[in-house]
Amino acid sequence: MNDVGQSRERVWDKFLTERDKQVFKAAGYDAVADWGKRPVMLVIDVNYAFCGEAPLPILESIKKWRNSCGEEAWEAMPVLQRLILASRAKGIPVIYTTGTGRPDKWNRGAWLWKNRRVDEVPVIENNTKAGLDGDVIVDEIAPAPQDIVVRKLKPSGFAGTPLDSYLQLLQADSVLVTGTTTSGCVRATVLDAFALNFRITVVEDGCFDRSQASHAINLCDMHAKYANVMHSEDVLAHIASLPDGLFDLPTGAGYRDGEVWY
Repeated sequence: MNDVGQSRERVWDKFLTERDKQVFKAAGYDAVADWGKRPVMLVIDVNYAFCGEAPLPILESIKKWRNSCGEEAWEAMPVLQRLILASRAKGIPVIYTTGTGRPDKWNRGAWLWKNRRVDEVPVIENNTKAGLDGDVIVDEIAPAPQDIVVRKLKPSGFAGTPLDSYLQLLQADSVLVTGTTTSGCVRATVLDAFALNFRITVVEDGCFDRSQASHAINLCDMHAKYANVMHSEDVLAHIASLPDGLFDLPTGAGYRDGEVWY
């Protein structure tokens, strides 16, 4: 067991009552699991639909991009850049997820049932990225030729996708999870990874959500039951400790600049 990061104040601490803290401890939900030996970095849905095009306050950003997480998304961007660069330098696979769908939205299914703005097209006003597809991963962390991008229709990166098959091909035993939203697609991916017996680390400051309370409480719940929730400094130290050359990565041969492979 490893108690790294446990002395640092956690983002959820201010949301918990003293009773909550006592219950978690008495019930044994204060354990920290082993990291695993062959991790893959997962970057969940860090696209323009969830980030907007600039670090605007969330209530401003969601006028155009209804799913935007506003400034919190852009505050996490330097953390994601460090994690992705460290993973690539060590030869750890980086797998991105992002959305997909038919133009007529037929295959959106249940997504159409719980939001009043699903039929909107983002308003183009003084926009330098006019016509931008919201499912495009933001330029600041754009995939490299050796990275893998998985398209999905549902919250979990595993639902109806080849993600599990790719992890098996890589002989991965663990995942390092980042991205958005903490309470939605990140959590759904974590639960499916848990169900498949992968060891899971969620990067606390590498995830974000449009709701501050949902972000904090879902991190708390995942840390209690399904994953280690760790600060990026601890995750970067773990990556640095791994041996080089663990994985046979895609070569990126034939890749053209600006092209994204799936």
